[in-house]
Amino acid sequence: QAQLGESGGGLVQAGGSLRLSCAASGRIFSTVGMTMAWFRQAPGKEREFVAAIRSFTSSTAYSDSVKGRFTISRDSAKSTLYLQMNNLKPEDTAAYYCAAKSGDILTSTSTYEYWGQGTQVTVSS
Repeated sequence: QAQLGESGGGLVQAGGSLRLSCAASGRIFSTVGMTMAWFRQAPGKEREFVAAIRSFTSSTAYSDSVKGRFTISRDSAKSTLYLQMNNLKPEDTAAYYCAAKSGDILTSTSTYEYWGQGTQVTVSS
């Protein structure tokens, strides 16, 4: 069974940076056409799309709120997905989740088959 495990969250001041990692089981990285993504969920809010990357083409997509500040990448040799977060803002505070699905990049949570347990990111002002 495919598994995902996030790490790298923590407390950072506004304007700072963090890099999140998501270790994935080999099956996810070895399957052609998989999409891997980051979502986040703040207290009292719905889980929202942050960024995604397609395994075969390496095409990417970002939400407008993080575009230009966050970068998604993947290392197939390490079976790891990354999210580099720069110029963090207090509104970026949330639990961040790694997710995977087969097929094209989509932003709806219901389309993703595999989920990690999440890692907390807190940005202080």
